[in-house]
Amino acid sequence: MEKHTLLPTLDTLHSYYSPSLHPALTIQDGDIVEVQTLDVGWGMAQHDRINKTRRKHPRPQGHESGPALCGPIAIEGLRAGETLAIHIESIETDTWGWSYSGGKGFLNASWNEALRVQDEEVLLLWTLDPAQGTGISEEGHTVPLRPFLGMLGLCPAGDGPHNAWHPTRVGGNTDCRRLIAGTTLHLPVEVDGGLLSLGDGHAYQSDGELGGTAIECPMQRVILRLERSPYPTQGPFAQTPEGWVTLGFGSTLDNAAQQAANGMLDQLCAHLPISRTRAAALASLYVDLHISQVANGVVGVHAFLSNDHKQRLFAPYNHAPPAK
Repeated sequence: MEKHTLLPTLDTLHSYYSPSLHPALTIQDGDIVEVQTLDVGWGMAQHDRINKTRRKHPRPQGHESGPALCGPIAIEGLRAGETLAIHIESIETDTWGWSYSGGKGFLNASWNEALRVQDEEVLLLWTLDPAQGTGISEEGHTVPLRPFLGMLGLCPAGDGPHNAWHPTRVGGNTDCRRLIAGTTLHLPVEVDGGLLSLGDGHAYQSDGELGGTAIECPMQRVILRLERSPYPTQGPFAQTPEGWVTLGFGSTLDNAAQQAANGMLDQLCAHLPISRTRAAALASLYVDLHISQVANGVVGVHAFLSNDHKQRLFAPYNHAPPAK
């Protein structure tokens, strides 16, 4: 097992997914990667609190639009059709961040209009203390830090370039607040090597990302361990410190909810000796559906099975033969 370091430079930054992108790193199954990321908006330094501006990191040619992603990381020998397990071992924010809402919007223009916030723009600047686990805005609002990566995904199949703002079955811009340190995220692989990219650090966010952004921030240190997963999956499946999570995306919340629910039923049927219909009956009692985000043009829902509920649901089958 080797440990690698990946820093944000012109050679490692990009704004879309494509199998034609040259890997920033090629690692072995089971290796560890320590990554530093920019904020999603390519900021290089803390905001100017008077002028509310920030310097921008130079973008590689051809990547003038889109989010700041670091990578891609290729896993030697990983093949399309397999599953990659991403062990999120630790996440540490930088010392500054920002959140923004209102105006004409970007991917959420119709949402802003529905909320009647299209005629004003608000930018909140945040000071982050990763050692104390707190964030404070310039106006005095406080939050407990709960850092996660808004974007953590593999390259979709096809020539590309693929829009990195839109999440897919191989991850990406999921903006799911439950994918914190201690999580193992399982993603289906569509291109050889996987080509993992990450960015869009969030210091804190509530379910839904209602205003269009979280507390956006650079990540000073993200440590990932990458290896083949024993769990086949049709979409993102996460084992988090709080429970199981499956994610769904779509043009409507109905579409996204159906994907997330199907993902959870897939996992229940894979781990328990029960039919899919029985799994659905039990999921009505033990599984919650949450809106992950409504800000990305493609909306997200995640199904959540808490550790307590999982223990209760699995208890009658603890001595049963393994599921076929």
